[in-house]
Amino acid sequence: MKNKIPDTIIGEIFPRKVKRSLLSEGVYDQLKKMILSGKFKKGQRLVEEKLAHRLNVSRNPVHIALLRLREDNLVVWKYKSGTFVA
Repeated sequence: MKNKIPDTIIGEIFPRKVKRSLLSEGVYDQLKKMILSGKFKKGQRLVEEKLAHRLNVSRNPVHIALLRLREDNLVVWKYKSGTFVA
C-alpha cells in the first residue's frame, strides 16, 4: 500500500487497544448484581435495546452478557417471547 500509515504513528494516536470483552464483562457484572439484588424481579422481561440504552452501551455487550446469564441460570430465553429473569 502506498499511503499506509506507519505502525509507530498509529501507536502514538491509539496507545492501547480497547478490549471489547471488558465492556461485556462490565455489563454482565452490572446485570448480575441487579438480578441478585432484586432490582429485576423474577419473571421480568429483559429487553436488550432498553438495557443497552439504560447502561449507555450498544446492544452487542448486552446480548453477550445475557447469554452468559443464561449459562448461569439467572435468566431464561423463551422462543418468540424474549429473555426473562429466572
